[in-house]
Amino acid sequence: MLQLLLRKLELRAPLEDADRVAFLGLPSRVQKVEPSVYLVREGDRPDHSCVILQGFALRHKTTETGERQILSFHLDGDFVDLEGALLNVADHNVQTLTRCDIAFIPRSAVRELILARPTIGMAMWVDTLIDASVFREWILNVGKRDGFARVAHLLCEIGRRLEVAGLANSRGFDLPMTQEQLADATGMSVVHVSRVLKRLAGKQLIKREKRSVQIPDWERLRKAAGFSELYLHLDQVARGSKADRSL
Repeated sequence: MLQLLLRKLELRAPLEDADRVAFLGLPSRVQKVEPSVYLVREGDRPDHSCVILQGFALRHKTTETGERQILSFHLDGDFVDLEGALLNVADHNVQTLTRCDIAFIPRSAVRELILARPTIGMAMWVDTLIDASVFREWILNVGKRDGFARVAHLLCEIGRRLEVAGLANSRGFDLPMTQEQLADATGMSVVHVSRVLKRLAGKQLIKREKRSVQIPDWERLRKAAGFSELYLHLDQVARGSKADRSL
């Protein structure tokens, strides 16, 4: 059940057979979790870390008045609460976006593995560094790009990550996020996001049908968004069966 995450870690650091055996031997409890369920709440003292085996989750924080800022989206194979193994108190929220299969791993087991197998510890460190790189790009996206480029950039990121994970084809993908969630991820209103999506469709940069997004010309969308995938560090991300192709 942890094979997908292991594939990622093998690209983060050169694992030995003993590392693989130790990682796959981690005790875990797999559970189906419905949409909108909190995996982590700010202020919690978690006793486990969470790995997404299948589905989508989002990371977010809220203001004192209850306004939400989504900080990242996560998908199959993501270790969404590695911090929980080392930090005593959660400083943000992680919530399921779709129905998910989640592996819950005791934080004590993760800590023991890191200490016993330093190469796995390095791989997990690289994993958190890539998360930090994505956070930096999102700050730039919200702080300096206009609304049109913000949404286009987010669509490029989601599409590229799904394609690398083998969950999308070279021409489009199913978008599990609502317009409200896209708004909270880009710091915009729902009305503004709706208008931008219509503009993107009007310029034939995307085609939309319900939750499906088709991309007629990836290069045109990339230029409109100012998107460079450097920050995703795809040379250190596990690739799916369609990894050879670019969107």
